[in-house]
Order: sequence, then structure tokens, then C-alpha cells
Amino acid sequence: MLQAEGITKRFAGLVSVNQVSFEMVENEILGLIGPNGAGKTTLVNMISGTLKPNEGELRFEGQPIDALAPYQRAHLGICRTFQVMKPFPGMSVLENVTVGALFGRNGGEKATGKARESAREWIEFTGLSHRIEAKADSLGGPDRKRLEFAKALAMGPKLLLLDEVMAGLNAVEVEEVIELIKKMRERGVTILVIEHVIKAIRSLSDRVLVLNHGEKIAEGDPAVVLEDPRVVEAYLGRRRQ
Repeated sequence: MLQAEGITKRFAGLVSVNQVSFEMVENEILGLIGPNGAGKTTLVNMISGTLKPNEGELRFEGQPIDALAPYQRAHLGICRTFQVMKPFPGMSVLENVTVGALFGRNGGEKATGKARESAREWIEFTGLSHRIEAKADSLGGPDRKRLEFAKALAMGPKLLLLDEVMAGLNAVEVEEVIELIKKMRERGVTILVIEHVIKAIRSLSDRVLVLNHGEKIAEGDPAVVLEDPRVVEAYLGRRRQ
């Protein structure tokens, strides 16, 4: 479904992502991990189109997408959530999610009424029906995260990019989000998830991709990758001899 070949991003003299290559197949969950500053969000920004790589190529379902704007990629089915949640202020939960339904994949073909029907479905799916008429900016942290999910799902993603959706949640809330992500995959959504909660990465991921200082240092089965000495060192620092 997604192919990245030699993706590189520079900011002035800083190389944020350096020659990263990987593939994703349909209906898998790929965990993207690494210490802070490893280049994870930069990589997701290049996939979603908010940044363009300096080198390399991205292909989605065989089609080059590097020249496409974010909204064009959304129309293809590449959708995302954001680490810093910014709902449309002053608008209700229903109105926020309806915007996603109107402007996502095949959004231009939807009338407002049909978009609202779709929005209601995803609001129920994410467990937000009890806040459907609430103003989005009045929601607490966990409900704002559910709203991020609902907005993205209403866009009709084939590939959903999740950027640290469990940050700030307690153990019970983390379990709820893990189950929600599994339900998304059951709906046929392919998922790339950035996460620091290793329990979630172990539970969710079919494969794990690890970045450190912008470079890929490991990729593969979570049980193997998370025990890789290079990965342990990247997170915990070099062990004393």
C-alpha cells in the first residue's frame, strides 16, 4: 500500500530523516518508535504531505504522491491525527466530525446530510455519542483524543497515521484506545502508529520500525525488535561495562 524509498528531510543543516526506506501492506499495523527527536513526526508529515522530502520517493497504491498536496492525499485515503489536538473551536462534536466527512476521501461527492449521517456513525464508534452536541473545545483530554479519531475516520481512510494518541492517558484509557485501534483495523483500515507506550506497541503492531537520529536502526517483529540492543540503547543510553 505505501512505499518509502530513501526518504530524507533536511532543515537547514540538520538532517531530520535520513535515507529511510520501508513498506506497508494493506490492513497491517506498523508501530513507529524512537526517542524524542528521532524524526518520527517528520516522517509522518512527509507521508501526509505537510512536508516534502528533499530526497527519495513516496508511493501510495503504486502512485507517486510527493507532488500531491495534503488535501489531495486525503482524497486518496491518507488521513491522520495530530499529537497536539486542535478541534474547530466553537463547533460541536458533530460539526467537527462532519467536516472530516465532507473533505476526506470521496468527500466532494457527499451532501451535508449524508456527511452528518457518516459523522454520527463514527462518533458512536469512538464512544463520543454522549457528547455529540457539546462544543469541541469543552472536551477533556481523553474525549478530545476520541474526537481526533472520529474526525480522521469520517474522512474514509485507507491509511491512518496516528501520532502519539495515547500520550497523557492513564492505564485504563490506554487499554480503551488499544481496543479502539484494533476495531479500526477490523474495519479494513491500515494503520501507522507513533507511540512511546511500549505496551501498546507490543499489543498492536504486526511490525515495528525504529528511528534514531533520523535513521532506521531496526525493523521487524515487535518481540525481536524491542529486545534489539541498538533499540534498547537508543531508549535507555549505552549501558556501563
